[in-house]
Amino acid sequence: MELEVLKITGESTGRKVQLNDNIYGIEPNDHCIYLDAKLIMANKRQGTHKSKERSEIAGSTRKLFRQKGTGGARRGDINSPLMRGGARVFGPQPRDYGFKLNKKVRLLARRSALSYKMKDSEITILEDFTFDTIKTKKMVEVLNNLKVNGGKNLFVLAEPDKNVVLSARNIQRTQVTLARNLNTYDILNAKKIFILESSLKPIEEILG
Repeated sequence: MELEVLKITGESTGRKVQLNDNIYGIEPNDHCIYLDAKLIMANKRQGTHKSKERSEIAGSTRKLFRQKGTGGARRGDINSPLMRGGARVFGPQPRDYGFKLNKKVRLLARRSALSYKMKDSEITILEDFTFDTIKTKKMVEVLNNLKVNGGKNLFVLAEPDKNVVLSARNIQRTQVTLARNLNTYDILNAKKIFILESSLKPIEEILG
């Protein structure tokens, strides 16, 4: 399939690029997309939540009430989970939420996500560009030229470009990533994906 290459002014360059159908034109696999997106979100979790168990509560171990005859629960000392300020039963403990996912599944998920975006005409190929200085206003002009209507935007660069990254950092709903870091969640989360010409080759090397 072919896509027209645009300038950052929104005008056509008069050139077209050939995209790999094995990446942008496959039959999407929804389950692989679900698994990969779930893994990405799970890896973002800190997992540092913690509540104290009975042995970790500071307090007397004196038995407050007799075992029988009170009509209440057998709650023992003041550290009991039944008491206000006591321990918590089966509370959260620090853990890693990540899980294993085969590499082929993750690659298929990314190809599926890109294929969905291509079907919805939400992928645009841009001519390579950079900025002389870090200026948010310049990035806003680019977005206006490309007629972005308030949705989430994802720019895919081939190599790190400090001026472009920092110029877009303060713009809401606009993200800049590298071709090698492109993942399923970012693809699905963006309304419009702008891929620079130089990024097509590394994407094909990774996903092809």
